[in-house]
Amino acid sequence: MLRASELSYGYGSGGRRQPSFTLDRVNLTIERGSLTGLLGPNGCGKTTLLNLLSGVLQPAHGTVSLNGVALTGRSRRDIARHIAVVPQETHPAFDYTVMEMVLMGRHPHLGPFELEGPNDVAMALDALAATGTAHLAGRAYMTLSGGEKQRVVIASALTQAPEVLLLDEPTASLDLGYQLDIASLLRRLNQERGVTMVLATHDLNLAASLCDRLILMRGGRVIAQGATGDVLTADAIRQLYDVEAEVGFHPPAGHITVTPLRRVQ
Repeated sequence: MLRASELSYGYGSGGRRQPSFTLDRVNLTIERGSLTGLLGPNGCGKTTLLNLLSGVLQPAHGTVSLNGVALTGRSRRDIARHIAVVPQETHPAFDYTVMEMVLMGRHPHLGPFELEGPNDVAMALDALAATGTAHLAGRAYMTLSGGEKQRVVIASALTQAPEVLLLDEPTASLDLGYQLDIASLLRRLNQERGVTMVLATHDLNLAASLCDRLILMRGGRVIAQGATGDVLTADAIRQLYDVEAEVGFHPPAGHITVTPLRRVQ
């Protein structure tokens, strides 16, 4: 269980005393095995919240805890053994192969100067197979398409053997086919491997099709959270985005769909 309690954070040109952005007293619980969507407009604090949940940022107030143990004071290596992050974009410093990229996921589990062993390689191969990228193992990472890169980064995160996977806009800039591929992959990993996931996205229909719970954010605050069917409503979308939308169950799709209609004047 990943939990944030009274979580606050501020930064910006105003300095610590007068920050230009503030994440204000966020309370949330991510249940083990759940797939939670994090929705909200640009600048609302989704990425900041993910960075706090992963221990990359330290809160100004409040705590983040995993299974009842606070992240504060724990090393980055220790946290990375339990929580993996898939960022919006990954730009390696060197021309790594796909296998080398995926094996980086084992680094939190290795000692200083320790090299990957047969077990680490086996875990990397398993992650490549799970993400449908085993045939790319020898390719240079930077020669891959956007969708292939994203699946490789997810494979690297899986190789960390995390309890929790945090994903920041995993389908951003991908075409429709790759969006469907990534959504199918995440659903399968959640259901078959029991990986707990938190997914920040602007794609409301992706969230509706994939997530069992949603957290809605605006202006650094959580304005609603709960089961997807209860939270994703026309009123909530109007409050989040100042947009009128039609929300209803789509029988062929098998889930709620959102059709934006117009901006609220």
